[in-house]
Amino acid sequence: MTDIEQRAVSTVRGLSMDAPHKAKSGHQGTAMALAPLAHVLFTRILRYDATDPKWADRDRFILSAGHASILLYSMLHLTGYGLGLDDLKDFRQWDSATPGHPEAGHTAGVEVTTGPLGQGVANAVGMAIAEQSLRGRFGENVCDHHIYAICGDGDLSEGVSHEAASFAGHLGLGRLVVIYDDNHITIDGPIELALSDDAAARFTAYGWHVIEAGEIGEDLDALETVLLEARAETQRPSLIVLRTHIATPSPDAVDSAAAHGYALFDEEIATTKRVMGMPPDKTFYVPDDVLDFYRSAGSRHGEERRRWEAALDGAVVDRPVYDACIAGRGLVDWHVELPSFAVGESTATRKASAACIDAVADVVPGLVGGGADLTGNTGTTITDRGTFGPEDASGRQIFFGIREHAMGSAMVGAALHGGLLPISGTFLVFSDYMRPPIRLASLSGAHAVFVYSHDSVGVGEDGPTHQPIEQIASLRAIPGLLLLRPADANEVAACWRIAIDGDGPVVLVLTRQSVPVLDGATNHTNVVKGGYVLADPGSHQVTLVGTGSEVALCVAAGEILATEGIGARVVSMPSTELFAAESQDYRDSVITPAVPSLSVEAGVTMGWHRWVDDALGIDRFGASAPGGEALARLGMTPENVVSRAKVLLANS
Repeated sequence: MTDIEQRAVSTVRGLSMDAPHKAKSGHQGTAMALAPLAHVLFTRILRYDATDPKWADRDRFILSAGHASILLYSMLHLTGYGLGLDDLKDFRQWDSATPGHPEAGHTAGVEVTTGPLGQGVANAVGMAIAEQSLRGRFGENVCDHHIYAICGDGDLSEGVSHEAASFAGHLGLGRLVVIYDDNHITIDGPIELALSDDAAARFTAYGWHVIEAGEIGEDLDALETVLLEARAETQRPSLIVLRTHIATPSPDAVDSAAAHGYALFDEEIATTKRVMGMPPDKTFYVPDDVLDFYRSAGSRHGEERRRWEAALDGAVVDRPVYDACIAGRGLVDWHVELPSFAVGESTATRKASAACIDAVADVVPGLVGGGADLTGNTGTTITDRGTFGPEDASGRQIFFGIREHAMGSAMVGAALHGGLLPISGTFLVFSDYMRPPIRLASLSGAHAVFVYSHDSVGVGEDGPTHQPIEQIASLRAIPGLLLLRPADANEVAACWRIAIDGDGPVVLVLTRQSVPVLDGATNHTNVVKGGYVLADPGSHQVTLVGTGSEVALCVAAGEILATEGIGARVVSMPSTELFAAESQDYRDSVITPAVPSLSVEAGVTMGWHRWVDDALGIDRFGASAPGGEALARLGMTPENVVSRAKVLLANS
C-alpha cells in the first residue's frame, strides 16, 4: 500500500465516522471496516466513468448492506459523481442527496435502492441477468461488464438471498461478483447468537465459485488479487468471503455490536483519527492530493467510454431494437400489433394477456420474463423466443421456478440495469411474497410489469389460502405503483399499452375464469383515464362502478334494473390511480356526485368509499368450492348487485 493510498483509506474512514456523528444517526463501523475494499473497487477494479454515471456498459456496484451508505456516499464524493462535501455534511437530513440508505434515481452513482436486507443481493442477480441477456443478444462489443455487490450477515440470513443465489448458480451468471463482509456482528451481538451456517459450503452447493479470502481486509493488493480472480471466472457467479472487523481501526470499538450503529463520538473519533495519522480536530477532512487521486480514478475510464460509444455507433446491430431494449420501450408504433377481440366472445383476461405478449414480443424487444412455476397459468409465456440460461443467453423466456421473492427482486434489478422490460407471473395471492420488491420498485421507479392472475375467489377449489381478498387494496396502498385490473380482453390490450409506454412499476391483475368481451371497452383512450362510462342509459338513477370480472356483473345488473324502469350507468374502473389523476370535472362526469353510486369488486371494500356511496365486496376470506359457486355464495352475482343498488336507492 502506497502512502497516498493509506491516507486515502483513512480519509474514507474519517468521513464514515464524521457524517453519522454530525447527523447523530447512522452506521459507522461497517463503513470503516470496508473502506479498504471500497478503495480497491473504485480505484483498481470497477469500470466506470464518474462524469457519465449512466454509461450503459459500466460495471454496476450494489451496496446490499445499505445501512453502510456513508461508505458509498464517500466514494461517490471522492471519485467525482457530483456529490459535494456539503452533501456528506447533510447526511440523513431532509431532502439531502445522502439519505439513510441508498436510493436509486436520487443520488448519481446509486444503482438500486437498498436497505431491506437481502434485496440488494437479489437485485444484483437481476442486473447480472440483464447484462448476460444484452451480451447474448448484441455481442460483447456492445455489452461486456460485471456486477459487483457487497453483502453482510444480514443479507445472507434473509430468505430472498437464498432464492436469488440458487437461481444465479442455476443460470451460470459469470459476470456477478458478491463480496460477503463476514464480520460476525449483528445488532443483537455476535452472529453466533443466531447463525452458524457455512456460507462457503452453501454457495458452493448453489453452483457458485467461492473464494475464502480470510483476513485480508487491510491488504489492498490481496483484495485486488481475489477480486481479479473472481472477475476471471466467467461461467459461475463468484462469492468472496472476506473476514473483516467492524470499526477498524478504532481502539475501543473494533468487533463490538455497538459499532454496527452510531457508536463513535467526539473522543472516540479523535482517538481513531490519531491512530490513522489524521488531524484529530478536523472533521470531513479530505487532503487535496487524496481528492486528486480519487478524481483521477473516477475519470480513468473516460476514454474507454468514448471508444465504446464510437464502437456502438459503428456496430453491426439493429440500433432501433437496441435502443428500445435500453429504454424498456416498444419500437415506433408498436401498439398497432396489439390484438383486438370481438364483442360477445368470452375469454379469461390472463389468456388475453398471453395473446398480447405473443403479439408484441417482436416490437417490444426488451420484453423478457416468465412465471414462478406458473408461466402458462399466468399467461407469461414468450413463445418461440428461446429460454434464457447458460446455453442461450439471448433467450427471452425466463423460468424463475418457485422463487417469488427472488423473482420480484431480480426484476427490479434488471429494470434498473436497463436493457430489459422484465415481466413476471404468479397468482395474485402470492403477491404477498413479493411486496418488498414491489415497494422498492415503486420507490425507485423501476419499469417492470408484475402480472398476477387468479385474481379472486373465482380461483375456486384451492380455497382461501389461494383466493385473494385483501391483496388488491394492499397493492393500491403503495405510492407510485400503478395497478390495472382490466374488465375484458380489449381492456387487457389497452392496459399493456399503458404498461409498456409508462415509466414505473405496473401490476396487472387478471382473471382465471372466462369473462365476456364487452361492448364499449375497445377504446384505449378511455382506459388510459382509469375510469370511464362503459354503458349509459341516458338518464340514470344509479351508477354501478366495477373492476375486472365484476364489470360484467354490473352490465348484467344494469340490464335487469332497466326492465324495472331504473336507469343504471355502468362505469369500468381499471385503475383508481389513473382515475385519481384526472380532473375533478372529468371524474364528476363519470361518477355523477348527485347520483347514488355502488362499487362492485370481489375483494375487500377498503378504499372504495373515496369514490362511491356504497361498496359491494368480500370482507372475509373465501372458501373451497368451484369458482362460480364461491363467487355466487359470496355475493358476486348480478342479482345481488341489483339488490344492493335498490337498497342504496331506497336509502338515498
